[in-house]
Amino acid sequence: MSQYTAVASMCLETYPHSLLPGESFSLVLPPEDFRIWTSLIHSFNTTTALPSLPSSVPQVKFQVKVTGEQISFEVQFPERYPEDSDLDTTQAPLIFVKGEGISRDEHLQWRAFVQEKLVEVQGNESDYPIYQLLCMHLLPKLHEDRHSIDTRLSESILEQQSANPLPETAYYHALLTSHHLVSPTKRRSLQRWSSELSISGFAKVGYPGVIYAQGSQENIEEFVANVKSMQWLALRVRFVEPTDMANDEHHQGWSEFQKVGEVVEEMRRRGRDKYITEMGIGSSALK
Repeated sequence: MSQYTAVASMCLETYPHSLLPGESFSLVLPPEDFRIWTSLIHSFNTTTALPSLPSSVPQVKFQVKVTGEQISFEVQFPERYPEDSDLDTTQAPLIFVKGEGISRDEHLQWRAFVQEKLVEVQGNESDYPIYQLLCMHLLPKLHEDRHSIDTRLSESILEQQSANPLPETAYYHALLTSHHLVSPTKRRSLQRWSSELSISGFAKVGYPGVIYAQGSQENIEEFVANVKSMQWLALRVRFVEPTDMANDEHHQGWSEFQKVGEVVEEMRRRGRDKYITEMGIGSSALK
């Protein structure tokens, strides 16, 4: 099995298992090429003997998309990938932005975003830059853009219902810790839930893992339940309690931090550092 066949087979076997609900993966190949690659992927992680291959394995192309979105992405691995991709730009993976009913400007914006993030992941010297590009940048942006559209529609509906104001919202915040937070799937899930539930906060990745979130009581309780439903090592819910968000209007969205000291500083900016230090989290960072 050539390096190209091995790398491509591993990628194609891995990608489908990294997708979130609503995301899909499919090969975009002629029937015979589809048969060859389906057999290769099946045999890659099994004891099944390799299928009879032609002298030249066809180039592989696959599509990743989100249900209900006009935009999708197609990725093609050139025939000498990854051996010559560092020396010959024509052998670097090709990422195509596909979409029906989108404007030329929107298409150009997406192409620019893809190129920007591709350069970024290649600069990180990742072993799997295309995996990182899709799972950490392109698919999350599709979810984020969709949420923005849904938010604008919701705001329009709320304006129409302003004559019948809803009861005042009770705001809560929650702090959770774990032995570690490394999994890209967990990190993307936290980002997606925060967007869907209109929650602000952050996750400290690495060792230990720290998750802080604030929002409406109902949404925070749902967020915490979602986190607890995943598999963790030594997950602890430190608290879920009411909070005053009046002084926290400038801290919106979801962030990630790498160091405990950054967590302490962020909580200090929010005026909530006591919640961290009283539990011994980051106490050394204050010395």
